[in-house]
Amino acid sequence: MGEGFHPAVAGFDRSAETYERGRPGYPPELLDHLRVTLPVRPGDRVLELGAGTGKFTRAMRPWGALRIAVEPMPGMRAVFRKTSGDAELLVARAESIPLRAGSADSVVAAQSFHWFHQPETIREIHRVLRPGGALVLLWNTRDESLPWTKRLAALIEAESQAIPRSRSGAWKSLFPEDPAAPGPHGFGVLDAHTFHHVVRMGPEAVVDRVLSISAISLLPADRQRRLADQIRTVLEEEPEVAGKDVIGFPYQAELWVARRI
Repeated sequence: MGEGFHPAVAGFDRSAETYERGRPGYPPELLDHLRVTLPVRPGDRVLELGAGTGKFTRAMRPWGALRIAVEPMPGMRAVFRKTSGDAELLVARAESIPLRAGSADSVVAAQSFHWFHQPETIREIHRVLRPGGALVLLWNTRDESLPWTKRLAALIEAESQAIPRSRSGAWKSLFPEDPAAPGPHGFGVLDAHTFHHVVRMGPEAVVDRVLSISAISLLPADRQRRLADQIRTVLEEEPEVAGKDVIGFPYQAELWVARRI
């Protein structure tokens, strides 16, 4: 693992196949909204930072844009090349983007921005993004309001307390709150939307979803096996999901868009 990464990032390298199996996609309503809002025209250059295994890269295929993905971790890139090989893939970090100034029409960070060194990254995004272009930040967050998802959340929290989290909201300080005030890093206010969706998956995919969490994927094999068994117990005991071959896992897809001034 390269210098400057959070230690838990190594978990993504180790669990790339599990990540691809267990992590959800994005709801069509969000994708339609984003395509119109940006807007994305055929041939536009959309840069994706921390592209991982290509979950969002593939979702952008119908847009007809030139998709350029940045991913520093070799394990993630190996899966990306199998699933999303029609997009350009750069071996780089968000803090040092190998593109010329003003060359991107939009920049996207899906499920990744909270992992970056943000002051350096926001400067790089401002550099490569054309004036008026959009920075798009989005996350799929688990809905933890149901009895069975609350129990899953408790198991996850017990094993992954030290990792960066998008829910902390610390990254929002990079953007202004007042539309009339200039942004500290050259961006306008954030425009926020939330899209509720349900991801259909089998019980073992739910296990993969939890095991793909970076800090959990770094646990010793015996602790991972114990956690997997605890997850299966939750799914067997909770009436809402017990005995089901397909489980509806509730999510909130959170979308944030800011324009380069």
